[in-house]
Amino acid sequence: MEHGLFVAEGVKMVQDLLDSGLKVHSVYATEADLYTGTTGEVSLLSAADLRRMSSLKNPNKGLAVFYMRTGDNPGYEGFSVVLDDIQDPGNLGTIIRLCDWFGVDQLVCSRETVDCYNPKVLQATMGSIARVKISYTDLGAYLSSANCPVYGSYMSATPVYSAAMPKEGILVMGNEAHGISEKVKQYLTHKVSIPAQEGSGAESLNVATATAILLYEMRRP
Repeated sequence: MEHGLFVAEGVKMVQDLLDSGLKVHSVYATEADLYTGTTGEVSLLSAADLRRMSSLKNPNKGLAVFYMRTGDNPGYEGFSVVLDDIQDPGNLGTIIRLCDWFGVDQLVCSRETVDCYNPKVLQATMGSIARVKISYTDLGAYLSSANCPVYGSYMSATPVYSAAMPKEGILVMGNEAHGISEKVKQYLTHKVSIPAQEGSGAESLNVATATAILLYEMRRP
């Protein structure tokens, strides 16, 4: 990653990234016609060579090397999700996929959030990383300039289904263990929660699961 490159694996993920127009460095496959829309020749290799190159236990016919996106400065148009120090690669990958599903074009991450090009994150996105603009920035500086509603997810707050949801706004999701940090809390304009059923013994929801529920409520017509 120090060279500004990342590896994508799996037929669908590589094809999605090729279709997105992301600049490609090189493409490798066990079949010549595996991918369409490549800007250069596909380098053919054996299944044994692919296994040596792959980080997966069960490589899926090919992989490609892409250039990382650069210069993506986050804006305030539409609806955005902000992640405050998300550490688990699976959670980040799932949240990227959720943004894609619910039509959230922009995901803004704290600099402490796990790298979106981490191989485990990439696999969890199932190709959605091609369609979501992801940026890493100082959240205090970003949120302090926001001129739209900023919602934060809390264990105890206004139930999300009874809150007035705007067409444009920001949803902040906090760290898996500690929630939203003190430096970010001051910029929230609304706090929302997902009420548990009476008698539930669960202490909390996984952050990716909570994001799915909140986006469903916030983005429905």
